[in-house]
Amino acid sequence: MVITVFGLGFVGLTTSLGFAEYGHKVYGVEINHQRLETIKGGKLPFLEPGLDDALIRHLGAGFNPIGIDQLEQAVKESDCIYYCVGTPYGKDGQADLTYLFAAIDQTIAAREEGKYQVLVVKSTIPPSTTSTKIIPHLQEKGLKVGVDLGVANNPEFLREGHCWDDFINADRIVLGVSDDQSAQMLREVYATVKEPVFCVSLNTGEFIKYLSNTLLATLISYSNEMSIVADTIGGIDIAQAFRILHMDKRWGGATMASYVYPGCGYGGYCLPKDTNALYAVTRTAGFDAKILHHVIDTNDHMPQFIAQKVIKAVGLDKGRCIGMLGLSFKPGSDDVRDTPSAKIIKALLDEGYTNICGYDPVAIEEFSTHYQLPMGYVDSYEKILEKADVLVIATAWPEFKDVKERTIKAVVDCRYML
Repeated sequence: MVITVFGLGFVGLTTSLGFAEYGHKVYGVEINHQRLETIKGGKLPFLEPGLDDALIRHLGAGFNPIGIDQLEQAVKESDCIYYCVGTPYGKDGQADLTYLFAAIDQTIAAREEGKYQVLVVKSTIPPSTTSTKIIPHLQEKGLKVGVDLGVANNPEFLREGHCWDDFINADRIVLGVSDDQSAQMLREVYATVKEPVFCVSLNTGEFIKYLSNTLLATLISYSNEMSIVADTIGGIDIAQAFRILHMDKRWGGATMASYVYPGCGYGGYCLPKDTNALYAVTRTAGFDAKILHHVIDTNDHMPQFIAQKVIKAVGLDKGRCIGMLGLSFKPGSDDVRDTPSAKIIKALLDEGYTNICGYDPVAIEEFSTHYQLPMGYVDSYEKILEKADVLVIATAWPEFKDVKERTIKAVVDCRYML
């Protein structure tokens, strides 16, 4: 395939040379004259191990760096146009899309009418940008997405200092696509790679990039906040504490999905108790740990959020039977202390939805004794499937994975396990 890449910074140059490595013909467009001349001379404008050898290997062969004066020929020849331009954030935190839209407009002015091409944003843009801003912009120009051209996003997961290795040995390829033809063309771009390629919606593709980066940012800020907490309390060897934390087998021997996965909120005995206690002692010592505070606040809000999802599925008929699948705070345990199921049920009762029955493989007796809520219980999975009008997965017991195969009734999957 022939591909034009706008922008030859870390991401753009890595992408250009990576596609050349795949066997595609690539035009790399750079408006900075000094940077363009440096690249044309076979040198990198920045330090990036492995990329220097790739540049020498592909320069003048699969990779052709060009200026704006050669853009029209490159665009007309290309199957896909990639945008790797800067999207900095302004004072209000919003992404500045000026460079992106300028490049898109340059593409539109140069493209050959009648040729189906895919415009692919590799720059990091907030979720919904393509659907709410880029597509309307193209429509204003008289172009029909999915007919005249396709739009897509292909987020990058590159670390500076490891860009080349991260591109060539990617752990996953994400393609946010607008239509089947675009998906097919982009799969062809990555036809030679062994890594899994995921074609998702436009918003999902954009969101995955932010999901990744904001998690990293949150972990860093959380660690920094904990260092302030430790300093505030005093008498704590912070470096030693973190080194010992890193030995926790839940990180060394488990996957990210063990904890980095949405659900109904945390429950049980330890997490609610210890999180609240640390926040309280830190405030008493004079420091308001805002991340810790928001962790607690988010968890406290989750049952009401889940209850509203259930109400939406049930509808206005408050006599319909709501079947709660799972009562313990997590699978493999009969512990019901601070279980999200009880909080969700209480929220539903407060809204007037009183026809609720529950089932759990091991925790029914413990739950009914501990909470004494005005609800019913059934002693088997089969019975609750028969009795309930709407089913709510509140605990991720493995046996609930086949629920949609066993019933056509509405299922609210609060554990995102289906």
